[in-house]
Amino acid sequence: MIKLLLSARLGEKRLTQADLARMTGIRPNTINELYHEIAERVSLEHLDLICEALECNLNDLITREPNKEPKIVHTRTGSSKSDENR
Repeated sequence: MIKLLLSARLGEKRLTQADLARMTGIRPNTINELYHEIAERVSLEHLDLICEALECNLNDLITREPNKEPKIVHTRTGSSKSDENR
C-alpha cells in the first residue's frame, strides 16, 4: 500500500494546506486529497513542487508498506491463484 506522508511533513514545518497551495500553485482541493491520502493519482510535477516547497526528498513524502493481503499472487506457471480457483 502506498502511503502519503504530506500531513506529517506539513506538521513538521508548521504549514497549513493553504500555505502549501499558495507556495506551489497547486489547487487547494488537490493538496487536501494528498493530505488526507484519498488521491487516486499523483502528478509527478506536483510531487516535485511539494518537495521543493518543503525542502524534502520524495521518500519523505511517499512510502510503501506491504499489503496485508497480497493483491497479486502468481504460481510458477504464471497463472494467478484466482485463475486456479475457477
